[in-house]
Amino acid sequence: MTGSVTIKNVAVVGTGVIGASWASLFLAKGLKVAATDPAPGAEGRLREFVKSAWPMLEKIGLEPSASIENLTFHSELEQAVRNADFVQENGPESKGFKEKLFKQLDAAAPKNAILASSSSGLPSSEFVSLCQNNPGRVLIGHPFNPPHVVPLVEIVPHKDTEEEYIEKALNFYKLLGKAPIVIRKEVKGFAANRLQAALNREVFSLVKEGVCSANDVNVAITQGPGLRWALLGPYVDLDLAGGQGGATHALEHLGPAMQSWIDDFKPIRLEGETLKFLGEAASSVTSKLDMKEAVRDRDELLVSIVQAKQGKKSFPI
Repeated sequence: MTGSVTIKNVAVVGTGVIGASWASLFLAKGLKVAATDPAPGAEGRLREFVKSAWPMLEKIGLEPSASIENLTFHSELEQAVRNADFVQENGPESKGFKEKLFKQLDAAAPKNAILASSSSGLPSSEFVSLCQNNPGRVLIGHPFNPPHVVPLVEIVPHKDTEEEYIEKALNFYKLLGKAPIVIRKEVKGFAANRLQAALNREVFSLVKEGVCSANDVNVAITQGPGLRWALLGPYVDLDLAGGQGGATHALEHLGPAMQSWIDDFKPIRLEGETLKFLGEAASSVTSKLDMKEAVRDRDELLVSIVQAKQGKKSFPI
């Protein structure tokens, strides 16, 4: 991995699905990875995940120094992070748990090592208070699953995260081939999960209200706007829809109708019988799928889309 960021040693703390995926990516980029997880059998599962992910990473492209042999596993957290330039934490989404964990990380990791959490919605301001060594290097580095395939990373600093660490994390993730964005204001769910939640409100409501089936909702997204969004994103898509007048013309033309649709949205509570109903609705779509095959095909298609976009200079990213 080339570039101005001098990160060679990465610690992966927590090696479940997200942590194992991160570890695989770091190894593919030629980095040395020290991993730790207290769960019984964690090392075996991690090594099996890396082995299974390697053919996909070969397709994406390995760095010359990439090697599965660069992975070490440690029973003690302090051993895993003591030489780290960058720590990627992937523990449970619990304020109390992360407070204790980041207190340990802050005490054990080198003082200038970045401490990044894969937290999907819990901001670092809620668990950084016990860090006494260098809390200014703590931030969120939230990936989308699976991290070794999907480019997005949300970097979310807390109010006292120092700018040099934000920039260093941004550049590091870019060198990994990721597409990092910086969320400058802490909000629940950050950005991408809020966007998913907004869409899912209607995904759930349309089925719950009997407007259409779960399968038809799936088709409406995957064979319609989802295709354009994956290529262009909503703002470029909107601007193109307006022709010569761009997004302004599109909103002037469609805005009143769009507002009426927004006003008609039905609130939905994800609890009780609604959860059971939606679970059964999802199962009606996936019941005939081979889930392992679906995951493999998903990842292969995701890589194909990302690689195809890289050859189109007119696309924003």
